[in-house]
Amino acid sequence: MDSTFSFGVILATLACFIIAINALVAVAVFLLIHKTDSISLCFTLNLAVADILIGVAISGLVTDQLSNPSHSTQRTLCSLRMAFVTSSSAASVLTVMLIAFDRYLAIKKPFRYFQIMNGPLAGTCVAGLWLVSYIIGFIPLWMPYFQQATYQGPCSFFSVFQPRYVLILSVGGFFPALLLFVFFYCDMFKIASLHNEQIRKMELAGAPEGHCPSLRASGDLKALRTVAVLIGSFTLSWAPFLITSIVQSACQHCQLYQVLERYLWLLGVGNSLLNPLIYAYWQKDVRMQLYQMAVGVKKKLMLLFFLRHPRDPGPRETRETSCQVITITRGHLEG
Repeated sequence: MDSTFSFGVILATLACFIIAINALVAVAVFLLIHKTDSISLCFTLNLAVADILIGVAISGLVTDQLSNPSHSTQRTLCSLRMAFVTSSSAASVLTVMLIAFDRYLAIKKPFRYFQIMNGPLAGTCVAGLWLVSYIIGFIPLWMPYFQQATYQGPCSFFSVFQPRYVLILSVGGFFPALLLFVFFYCDMFKIASLHNEQIRKMELAGAPEGHCPSLRASGDLKALRTVAVLIGSFTLSWAPFLITSIVQSACQHCQLYQVLERYLWLLGVGNSLLNPLIYAYWQKDVRMQLYQMAVGVKKKLMLLFFLRHPRDPGPRETRETSCQVITITRGHLEG
């Protein structure tokens, strides 16, 4: 009872952080899209939405973890909850793949990128991504082969789904995706190295200084850094859960369910908390937008404070306070 309650508290805290931080990043990215009409940022927004849905999905499990042991979620409801968690997780992973491919395409085909990655293609990719994600998540509901023969609460992943389901996901999805990530990164690293070498040759040859080559090299390095961090967080978060699930599927007598559901599954879901932190820290445009949002909120709070707490200061302080109010109001109106 105590361990289940503690797990429920951890799950509730994680869900709240995932929803709040991803919602904040989603608002910042949405404002950036409104300013720049960037296709790449649309994929970042889709990642934030997928991670928000993961937070919403796992929050549905909290009541079952915090309730009495005699209370157990019905099998059908539990299966739907876990299918929704799996679908949202699949959408998050596939969006990370799409972001990596988008950055790879921008470096591989810089002059044709905007012709290839246009609005209709991006929309088709996102729609197909969600369709595939929900097919992946709801397959166990359609195929009894992936369902547990018996069900005993509380609701958890392996209380309704067989480990062989994770085995199929790993062989057919995770490891091919990881290989594709590595291929993207290696090819991007190769292209970025060639660009840097060409820039050094131009500098040694005494070519006139220009900003375009250096800006392109800087953009390549940023894309490499972002993809590398995404690959690392994706691998470290989900690999332990999937590998241990494969071991459990191969060894029926091994009792690894508690480790899988209490620790490793939680680590994988925690990737949805890392994704917005990665973009908030590594992406300068997202970081600056968040800073501008924070400044705007601070201005509004200061304005409300001055309006709701009037004072009777001396003449000099009155002039200073009036100037502050005018400055804050002007900044608020301009912002």
